Amino acid sequence: MPPTYKIYVVGGAVRDALMGLPVKDRDYVVVGATPEQMKAEGFIAVGKDFPVFLHPTTHEEYALARTERKTAPGYTGFAFHAAPDVTLEQDLQRRDLTINAIAQDTDGTLIDPCDGQADIKNKVFRHVSTAFAEDPVRILRLARFAARFIEFSVAPQTANLMHQMVESGEADALVSERVWQEIARGLMEERPSCMFAVLRECGALKRLMPELDGLLNQSIDTQSDLSTTTAAAIIMNELDIAAQAGVSLPIRFSVIAYHLASEQLALDLCHRLKLPNEVKDLAVMAARERYTILGTTEMAADSIVKLLERCDAFRKTDRFKDLLTLHELIHRSSNDDGVLFSIKLLQASLESAQSINAGQIAATVAIEYPQNPAHHIAAAVHAARVSAVQCVVNHR
Repeated sequence: MPPTYKIYVVGGAVRDALMGLPVKDRDYVVVGATPEQMKAEGFIAVGKDFPVFLHPTTHEEYALARTERKTAPGYTGFAFHAAPDVTLEQDLQRRDLTINAIAQDTDGTLIDPCDGQADIKNKVFRHVSTAFAEDPVRILRLARFAARFIEFSVAPQTANLMHQMVESGEADALVSERVWQEIARGLMEERPSCMFAVLRECGALKRLMPELDGLLNQSIDTQSDLSTTTAAAIIMNELDIAAQAGVSLPIRFSVIAYHLASEQLALDLCHRLKLPNEVKDLAVMAARERYTILGTTEMAADSIVKLLERCDAFRKTDRFKDLLTLHELIHRSSNDDGVLFSIKLLQASLESAQSINAGQIAATVAIEYPQNPAHHIAAAVHAARVSAVQCVVNHR
């Protein structure tokens, strides 16, 4: 007997196809089925809060059509109802934006009760219903979409609703891990500046990343022509340059940390967002060493080696190279040749210092000081590195 349910492609796959973009992942909604029917067809249940299944062959996600009801603050405070009597239109009505609330039948027919195709054509982000205000994650998702679909604008009604959500405290219920998840994805899009512009305009950035929000409200005296410009213009431009260069997520986030007033502010921000260590470590280093690296051209060989050792450049060379890449991106934005010269000097110094045979030095010193070799080995290796870097400094 054939299945009594119907399957539709929904969400991003339909949206991207209509926009002429590559479709990477497909999500499906199943109307008229029960969990028992899905399991009988070989689907694997994976949903915790509501019935979601993986296709036995393709492993794509199939979710039963559902409705939802707000039960508590935050993005987890929902009760879900999934049953065979839930219609496709009801399922689409619970979605965030009209451009994500379009479904496609197996014969190619589009079901678009929220007029998402018109908003795609007009390049507008518009909420499906006032239920948008019940889930603060939707603010972050819209901001992330703004970084991807850079020609889109936020509908005035949606912008007002987001502002109201922030003012009512709904956004305060967001947990750090989810905030970072969306921010990280937005940083990896084409124009991260658009994401922060949306968050700033609705007031969410001040609640979620107060260090950055405060920074963006300042003015900066640029070194290139001694004129005054806004920090927002400088930092957002640098973020977009980083995106165009295709650099890693830690480097992109470190663009922000680089401009913070202190290492402590960078630490506060990293701890609030509960960043992964690889992101946090580079960000904190970028804030701590900003002015040190900019002053490299005036430093003695011993100070340069201490900088390399402080940054653990000999053990974590790739991370230190990421720090130099960050400064190179800053150079592209400011056209400051002094930055570029500092980078080249540090690259040459690191290479020269790495050329010494630390193992051989350690073996020799250990014979000379058998009782307490560790301190003497560290001093001897440091001295050898300074001597190697001195050759570079002499020719700068």
